[in-house]
Amino acid sequence: MEFIAEKIGMSRTVGVPSVAVTLLKIKEMKIVEAGEGKAVAAYNSGKSLNKAIEGQQKKYNLSKEFNKFVTLDIDNAEVGDLDLSTLAEGSKVKVTLKTKGRGFSGVMKRHNFQGGPGGHGSRFHRAPGSIGNAEFPGRVQKGRKMPGQYGNVNVSAKNSVVSFDAESNVLALKGSIPGANGTLARVKVVS
Repeated sequence: MEFIAEKIGMSRTVGVPSVAVTLLKIKEMKIVEAGEGKAVAAYNSGKSLNKAIEGQQKKYNLSKEFNKFVTLDIDNAEVGDLDLSTLAEGSKVKVTLKTKGRGFSGVMKRHNFQGGPGGHGSRFHRAPGSIGNAEFPGRVQKGRKMPGQYGNVNVSAKNSVVSFDAESNVLALKGSIPGANGTLARVKVVS
């Protein structure tokens, strides 16, 4: 089973021992089309609306709040509300979302390079240093750690469910999950 969730942030459980948890809010979703193992689901995300979305809403007889559509892996799905009973305490989930984007970054931030000395006439400070070889092979090798785009990539993490509040649809997962608060994530139940 798969769900779409929004990262709320991190917290801790009350009790001994206290456990660090990441809180995810499972989006209210409606299954509009169901097939073998796959289903098209609609959920609310922002206020975006255009002719294509209005056409989908009219086709599936949905209210204006359901303005995003996604294909999910779902077992034995029926058209209607999504069943959240698989999110039981102790089950394992795989969460996929985008990490925080850090833009164009240098080698010290991106690859944890040490950098050079700060004083004594040095001009090495935060630079990457030598990148190439001598006459042979006479080029920069592939895979060289260089400055560049850092973050804003899809990553997955496996976590166990600490608790699930069915009233507010808040899922508490053990440990941390990369990504900014408010980021949409795909949550897949593994076991």
